[in-house]
Amino acid sequence: MTNPIGDLEKADVILITGSNTSENHPVLSTYAKRAVKRNNAKIIVVDPRQIPMTKLAAKWLRQNLGTDVAWINGLMHVIIKENLYAKEYVEARTEGFEDLKAAVEKFTPEYVEEITGIPANDIVETARIFANAKAASICYAMGITQHICGTDNVKSLANLSMLCGNLGIPGGGVNPLRGQNNVQGACDMGGLPNVFPAYQPVTNPEALARMEMEWGVNGMSGNLGLPVTVMLPMAHEGKIKAMYIIGENPLVSDADLNHAEQCLEHLEFLVVQDIFLTETAAKADVVLPSACFAEKEGTFSNTERKVQRVRKAVEAPGECKQDWEIISEIATRMGYEMKYENPEQIFEEIARVTPSYGGISYKRIEQDGLHWPCPATNHPGTPILHAAQFTRGKGLFHAIDFIPPAEQPDDEYPLYLTTGRVIYHYHTGTMTMKSDGLNVAAPECFVEIAPEDAQALGISDGEKVRITSRRGEITAKARVIDMTGPGTVFLPFHYAEAAANKLTNSALDPVAKIPEFKVCAVRLAKAA
Repeated sequence: MTNPIGDLEKADVILITGSNTSENHPVLSTYAKRAVKRNNAKIIVVDPRQIPMTKLAAKWLRQNLGTDVAWINGLMHVIIKENLYAKEYVEARTEGFEDLKAAVEKFTPEYVEEITGIPANDIVETARIFANAKAASICYAMGITQHICGTDNVKSLANLSMLCGNLGIPGGGVNPLRGQNNVQGACDMGGLPNVFPAYQPVTNPEALARMEMEWGVNGMSGNLGLPVTVMLPMAHEGKIKAMYIIGENPLVSDADLNHAEQCLEHLEFLVVQDIFLTETAAKADVVLPSACFAEKEGTFSNTERKVQRVRKAVEAPGECKQDWEIISEIATRMGYEMKYENPEQIFEEIARVTPSYGGISYKRIEQDGLHWPCPATNHPGTPILHAAQFTRGKGLFHAIDFIPPAEQPDDEYPLYLTTGRVIYHYHTGTMTMKSDGLNVAAPECFVEIAPEDAQALGISDGEKVRITSRRGEITAKARVIDMTGPGTVFLPFHYAEAAANKLTNSALDPVAKIPEFKVCAVRLAKAA
């Protein structure tokens, strides 16, 4: 997030898109709710489902799946045409405005309506609400990123925020809501195939030299690594023969699961490190039991870039070890002595090699965390990014055109499918499905069907339904409800016994290599 969570209460307008915030980020959502109830903030929701947050929304726009670039460009078309954009900000702090202006010229409200299904007058009204706010915050999640144009979607939201001068101010910003508690921290630490900690490119000679000196090695290659969505197909082709999976359950969470399972079966050796025997761990040659969050020391960096201490509350059971202990021991046995006394010693190394963490220490975050970048020990941290200037100097507008989803409905597969989460379960259910209470509240998979579609298909609420795509088939209980519009059905992806990802499309965003989880074509029929 460019801004801290608390800033939501300082916003005049909060645009929420691709995020069922009250179910997927329920604590964070309370800040948005308070902004409405205490400060008369206006919420704009853009979502194909009538999620709970729509009840608080001043405007709810229901877009066709995969059309986000179009409606965002439509808002900017109106804002520029009506001279509502932040001229001084754009002139002083950005470049590429004329290219953006030319790109959005054709996205008239009427043209956007043809693509998105959003009424033209709603595009105009929403653009005015957003542009006239003194501070407008944008919050998004995986409903924006999990598309073949996910990178374009994010850049488009950044365009909209810059156009209205909302980056670098309290109550503003572009704020991705992370899907898991330490996703931000994992990325910060180099858990990506192309960067060292703090997003230093592995191809950067200076960063390479710094790492070699710290780690006492010579001749590091600087070659880019592989994203997981590329690794699995390479395993299928026999180009990758062994895989080490830590804290991930791809046999429930990956797109096109049937193919993903085949990929793993082609491996000669599979190691899984996790806190429970997941569906993926059950297929492993070796399972390494690791400690859970309450059984270890360390830090998490949360969605607002705040680095916080994690303290052991209980001892880990059996032979479980902390993740760093397992990794260090394996590295040592493979010939590189990775020896640490404790997590604090690891964090001290992090501060040495990670410029944005350089001023953070256990002592400084003993009571409360710090937001990176925090480059020096006397630095207070940076709750709001881009206050004075952008990382590259001036913010760059990107001229982006709309491209449709990779898969469209047709006569054989006439319905769109989108996926997501429910409040009672988390991701692949590795932890939440160990709780009897949560399993009572949400015991099985369901498919949301609009009443019009259910009637046309002769499907009644509570009936078992067979959902089929070009990649697979599952059975789930019908939930006939006016949550998704006609022509679209929704599945939660938590349930291994009816895994939504057996249906989803593995087509990738060309930049981020994220699959298009949020759009594919399916057909429905009563189960035999």
